[in-house]
Amino acid sequence: MFVKPRSCFWKIAVSLTLAATPLVAQDRIDLIRPDAPELAPYGALPIGVTTRHFEHQDQVDVLNATEDTLVRYDRPLTVEIWYPAAAGTPQGGTYETELRDPSITVTLTGRAARDAPPKSDGAYPLVVISHGYPGNRVLLSHLGENLASKGYVVASIDHTDSTYPDQAAFGSTLLNRPIDQKFVVDSIANLDDSIGSITDANNTAVIGYSMGGYGALIFGGAGLAPGVEASTFAPPQGTLIHNVAGTDTHEALVDDRVKAIISIGPWGKNYGLWDDAGLAGLRKPTLLMAGEVDDVSVYAAMREIFEQATGTDRHLLTFENANHNAAAPIPAPMASWQPSESLGFPPFDHYADAVWDTTRMNNITQHFTTAFLDLHLKGDEDKAAYLDLVPNAKDGVFSAEEDGSFKPDHTYWKGFPARTAVGLIFETETQGN
Repeated sequence: MFVKPRSCFWKIAVSLTLAATPLVAQDRIDLIRPDAPELAPYGALPIGVTTRHFEHQDQVDVLNATEDTLVRYDRPLTVEIWYPAAAGTPQGGTYETELRDPSITVTLTGRAARDAPPKSDGAYPLVVISHGYPGNRVLLSHLGENLASKGYVVASIDHTDSTYPDQAAFGSTLLNRPIDQKFVVDSIANLDDSIGSITDANNTAVIGYSMGGYGALIFGGAGLAPGVEASTFAPPQGTLIHNVAGTDTHEALVDDRVKAIISIGPWGKNYGLWDDAGLAGLRKPTLLMAGEVDDVSVYAAMREIFEQATGTDRHLLTFENANHNAAAPIPAPMASWQPSESLGFPPFDHYADAVWDTTRMNNITQHFTTAFLDLHLKGDEDKAAYLDLVPNAKDGVFSAEEDGSFKPDHTYWKGFPARTAVGLIFETETQGN
């Protein structure tokens, strides 16, 4: 009985907002709040962006496979690539994309220049970004642009059968996420062009959100539990065995070029897709990010991932009172505030959190991602201090002299202005523990 009043509220709120705000000023992905932590702002390098299309030949066609017939096809993947652009490249550009309701299209505004010439005097580490189910390649575009400005080549994937327009059988996502991620690393590494020439794929990180985080953990060595290939949601003919711990196919996924994993809100442990032995196989330094009240991937299950991945050093960043949209999605575009008849809810719910401001979470994600990747992909040991923190931010003491220098009793989170780390927890475990 509350559906109709809620619908009316959304329509009134959107009408008032649109009337008060110029359309050209909306839907920016590049906002940095004045209270953002130190490493969140964009770097000094201008940014370019380009779109590439790849085909992974001879893959299982989950949508057309049956229990009697295994169909194979050339699997298409579209990838958005952000990169350091040539000096003097004018900044500013847009992205045309669908919302969670794919009948609604929007224009996002960022800083990257479309198809700008790359900066040509160096090679930059590669970062692969993998969205949720469903999602698309611009869902974490704020992070793609931000990292490119700091000296990374960032490749964000549209996962076939898992985007807003083509969302289909969940079994395809379960099978293909880590396979897609590895294929894109290979594809970028093999580019014989100006983008390939500036990419150091031997220093790669994978950032995944939700099902992208699921795939990143498998790609990093955390094979699935034996038997999941026979579960009711798995693809036909036991093909999910490809990602099960102890199989030759899973071991072949694990890639020496991958130096670090960031898994945001990873789904799967809540459905028993990993056991202790599988999680112990994770062998890449890992940063997990999670909302404390996540009821999609389930916070307690994500804590188990953190606790049981004893084969590597890892961190867990918790956003207190945040749900599944913590840390990853772009701010909800204004068009998403309207109710969607096809979804039965406003697409806004796919992007936003009831407690946390999305731009705030994006800035915190940018800060910790910069520290973690600079440490593990660039060997910048100074960034380790940003990850050596009092676990519960509220226990930190901010203590500074009038000139801004810190007193001996200062224990507040490095890089966070006074009072701004509230609501965050950062835990660390080392390999073997």
